[in-house]
Amino acid sequence: MMALLREGVAQHAALYLALGGLLLGGLFGAVVFATNFCTMGSLSDIYNFGDRRRFRAWLLAAAVALVGAQLLAAGGWVELDKSMYLAATGFNWAGHVFGGLMLGFGMVFAGGCPSRNLARAGGGDLRSLLALVVLGLFAHMTLGGLLAPPRAALEQATSIALGAQDLGHLANEVAGVPNWTGNLLATGLVAAGAFAYCLADARFRASPVHIWSGIAVGLTVVAGWALTGLAFDEMAAKPAPPASLSYVRPTGDALQWLTLFTAAPVPNFGSASVFGALLGACTASLIMGRFRISTFSDPSDTLRNLGGAALMGIGGVMALGCTVGQAITGVSTLALGSFLTFAAIIAGGFWGLRVLERTVG
Repeated sequence: MMALLREGVAQHAALYLALGGLLLGGLFGAVVFATNFCTMGSLSDIYNFGDRRRFRAWLLAAAVALVGAQLLAAGGWVELDKSMYLAATGFNWAGHVFGGLMLGFGMVFAGGCPSRNLARAGGGDLRSLLALVVLGLFAHMTLGGLLAPPRAALEQATSIALGAQDLGHLANEVAGVPNWTGNLLATGLVAAGAFAYCLADARFRASPVHIWSGIAVGLTVVAGWALTGLAFDEMAAKPAPPASLSYVRPTGDALQWLTLFTAAPVPNFGSASVFGALLGACTASLIMGRFRISTFSDPSDTLRNLGGAALMGIGGVMALGCTVGQAITGVSTLALGSFLTFAAIIAGGFWGLRVLERTVG
């Protein structure tokens, strides 16, 4: 049954990936808009009010994605070791640290992370729409344009040889346990710790919107792994590695697709998920009666938002993802770099909040 399903999807992989990305992105955008799921906002809540409910929702999403992705891998649905998170030959610690710090710092000044800006843009916020354009431009500049040489030079100078890119293989190297046992133990410990932390708070337990937002976001990431895992064909002319939701490079890819449509009529999974997130958030905002056209309040607001977007574009490429692409999707693979990026994003976010408070105050 699995082989037949995989063969059927792989035969029309491009179409399935585009439609699936559009659908999953739409669900994600609708959930983010409707529930106010916001990773930057979660740090702001902690910093200003001591409220950790949205932060717990973020961790809950990561834990749900982790359990789901590892179950898919165990069942043969997806080869996580083929994803960009685990396929690297070296450990780019500087990219994860400095990229994560830049993204976390930038998202404060841009009014939210890439996924939050997608939801806001779908709801009519022209500031977020322009910020996404700048983010996508700087992402591609960092990936293969003007900023690519210094990024590559930093990566080559600081990367270290590391046989284990994930916690499961690390357990194998350190304790000699089989990889699947290491993955099981790591998944159990990380997920149990996250669930316990989330549910230990009475205010979080009494807030269904935060609980369901975390579960829903986590499940969209799991669904992304399931789809791209089935579509992956190593023998294809241009195999598309398994992936799930992430919104830095895909935003740049979406902009590129708009300009090169005649050369590639079908968008890839990431680009389609960007368009889906915009459409999903727009639909949710219209249904809820919250669609409002808004723009920058003054020149300083413009500079803050666009500067933050540029930092997110650069940092997201250096770190291989964002608050969703690394802190949820990447964490679900148990990649060491994803946990490092997650921590760096949080540190950069709190740093940005302190700087913003002094700047605006």
